Amino acid sequence: MTTELRVLDPAEWDKWYAVLELAFGGVAEADEERKLWQELTEHDRFLGAWDGARCVGTAGAFTFRLSVPGGAVVPAAGVTMVSVAGTHRRRGILTSMMRRQLEDVRSWGEPLAVLTASEPEIYGRFGYGVGAYAVRATIDTHRVRLAVPEGTDGVSLRVTSPTEALDATEAVYARLVGARPGMLERRPGWERLALLDPPADREGASPRQCVLAERDGEVVGYAHYAVKPEWSFAGANGSVSVHQLAGLDPAAEAALWRFLCSVDLTSQVRIHSRPVDDAWQHLVTDVRRCEPTVRDALHVRLVDVGAALAARTYQTPVDVVFEVADAFCPWNEGRWRLTGGAEGAVCVRTDAPADLALSVRELGAAYLGGVSLVSLAAAGRVRELRQGSLVGASVAFGSAVAPWLPHGF
Repeated sequence: MTTELRVLDPAEWDKWYAVLELAFGGVAEADEERKLWQELTEHDRFLGAWDGARCVGTAGAFTFRLSVPGGAVVPAAGVTMVSVAGTHRRRGILTSMMRRQLEDVRSWGEPLAVLTASEPEIYGRFGYGVGAYAVRATIDTHRVRLAVPEGTDGVSLRVTSPTEALDATEAVYARLVGARPGMLERRPGWERLALLDPPADREGASPRQCVLAERDGEVVGYAHYAVKPEWSFAGANGSVSVHQLAGLDPAAEAALWRFLCSVDLTSQVRIHSRPVDDAWQHLVTDVRRCEPTVRDALHVRLVDVGAALAARTYQTPVDVVFEVADAFCPWNEGRWRLTGGAEGAVCVRTDAPADLALSVRELGAAYLGGVSLVSLAAAGRVRELRQGSLVGASVAFGSAVAPWLPHGF
């Protein structure tokens, strides 16, 4: 390979970003979207592969803090904007960027790297496992009703604009971060992502709107949504697209769903990404009519096995020795003993016999508690070396609520 890999120079950002846009189809983004990503770019954490004066590869890593089981928020590199020019495929450019990036993340003291994948099959070979999934669905509001919990009628609703409600909605979001693994603590500037609404991306829908749920003068939930009017010979057949929804309690959340399912002149509520255990599935009278579909969302990579496993808590007491394979990041290879429980954990190197053998990819998949070690073992990806160790470790790694990534990056 004759290309040079180097940290992104701010003066080269436009040229660098043009390579990324071309790799994703060549459709230029709206000016406001492009401007936001430029402002959020942390240049010393972004890489470019250069063939002379020509940029042929891109990769970046945002500075994030990610919620993990137990409620802690852990430093994590948000891997993003990865591309290789079509003219320079199969030359090892992607592999070199991934290796350099993980070495950098380790040097920054961040035990985790996470990403969303345009092509999920790519990242497993670099040690990423799918650690969180998301549900999309379409609620047929002509046929489906909601059975809301007690207290829902005590929640008042107020429609406003996302911009005017930003402080209130961000306060609600911040209170929820530690309650569900996989959520990102919002860093300065990232609140603007929720306000992005280029007209070209609306596909005939209205500008985004916001509805606030309030009780006793306090904002206890919110939803960002858009309405797409449609008409047939029989009458109105519009749809509501739900972009964000958060409630601090069941009644607040149910009030928001009831409002969205009763918007005038609509017959569908389109849900684009919600947790796999989201409450709406138990509010609807007929989930089959909602056609829920599950897909991968957050891919997780343990950059420092010991630090990552010690950063979260465990549902039950655990004392297990892992034999970890990690050819891409050899500093993780070998045996690690994890001991801990609901109050905390320690994970250190050991010479003790291994109980379970797996790769770092499986640890990433199980890390947030949404994928069980038992299910990975059933696929042949975890081997039980000491009888009885698998089930105990699998239960300990679980989470009471499913992990979920609330927005992309």
